[in-house]
Amino acid sequence: MAANGVVSGKSLIVSFGEMLIDFVPTVSGVSLAEAPGFLKAPGGAPANVAIAVSRLGGKASFVGKLGDDEFGRMLADILKQNGVSDDGILFDQGARTALAFVTLRADGEREFMFYRNPSADMLLKPEELNLDLIRSAKVFHYGSISLIVEPCRSAHLKAMEVAKEAGALLSYDPNLRLPLWPSADEARKQILSIWDKADIVKVSDVELEFLTGSDKVDDETAMKLWRPNFTLLLVTLGEKGSLYYTKNFHGAVDAFHVNTVDTTGAGDSFVGALLCKIVHDPSILEDEPKLREVLRFANACGAITTTKKGAIPALPTEAEALALINGA
Repeated sequence: MAANGVVSGKSLIVSFGEMLIDFVPTVSGVSLAEAPGFLKAPGGAPANVAIAVSRLGGKASFVGKLGDDEFGRMLADILKQNGVSDDGILFDQGARTALAFVTLRADGEREFMFYRNPSADMLLKPEELNLDLIRSAKVFHYGSISLIVEPCRSAHLKAMEVAKEAGALLSYDPNLRLPLWPSADEARKQILSIWDKADIVKVSDVELEFLTGSDKVDDETAMKLWRPNFTLLLVTLGEKGSLYYTKNFHGAVDAFHVNTVDTTGAGDSFVGALLCKIVHDPSILEDEPKLREVLRFANACGAITTTKKGAIPALPTEAEALALINGA
């Protein structure tokens, strides 16, 4: 820690956005109405990424607003317990921490019902941002849920601008949650409104189809999302691995086959692993063999995350990821 209370060193990954509690049915393959009970599972993609980074031995900080309630305090404690700096966390006196009820279908995929009307994360204001913390980031990572409503949208845009000016790499995972947007068209428009600003972008195959309007997941479709200022575009394909695109090369990396229980947090684990490696060696982005090795590691982290229920308990350590790679 630096004297001013901000995490020091330029290997810091700052993750911006929402943290919430997922309520997950105690049994898989039932609707919310049929669920006999629910387990609390802390989540929110940007928070998952921060914890993924920390668990892999990286330096992470989370910027976002929680409700000044028992759930909000619990989430802040979970970040601290997992080694994530809390310098960017704020508490709102008037709004609750966001909740999501999540059904796990028999195939491990999810459906969501959200309680955010409005939740504390939506009320983060630009003037509340810890700008010193944001300026100290080597990588600044964010999603698109924070773009949906004001004032959080303005806070998001301000944080991106400050991080970029300070020389951070900007990492964007849209993490599409259609039920939270007023319409599909609005979601597409707003997600793409900040597209050109990022250095690294990761989308899932479903998001690729949604954003391009294509029903194909191939190089031609992916290149519709490429921008000249990108250093890396990634498309994750679940059990089929991932595709990568840079200015000079592109290719595919296979997935690891595991017994999937719950896909929650797999993409966040993948992103955390990638950012953790890039922050220590940015030359990975220009060296295809190195990048392939890092993506294999990220795929392993994503795969391990699907083998347990809930995102945060399932995020792996480096040793667990290496064991999967070396055992494959």
